Amino acid sequence: MENKPPVITRQTARHVLWIFGYPQGLQPGNFSAKLLDAMAFAPSSQLDLLGRGYPEEVAAIRLAKYDENGIATLQAIAAGEQVAA
Repeated sequence: MENKPPVITRQTARHVLWIFGYPQGLQPGNFSAKLLDAMAFAPSSQLDLLGRGYPEEVAAIRLAKYDENGIATLQAIAAGEQVAA
């Protein structure tokens, strides 16, 4: 069975951009803001655990934290542009 990365929605991309302070961001609700903020500070091993329940959010956080082009990718998703997987 192939493990495909989760699809990051426009809303999630905007929420993660907000957490990292980018102008394209959109403030999430209280619970989501606290969850995403915790994820932003979590070490990779803890993100693995959180990814079991929140795969899309963790994928977006990982892009922002660890991918050289992650912020640009999230900005493109937030803008509604097609992003190749």
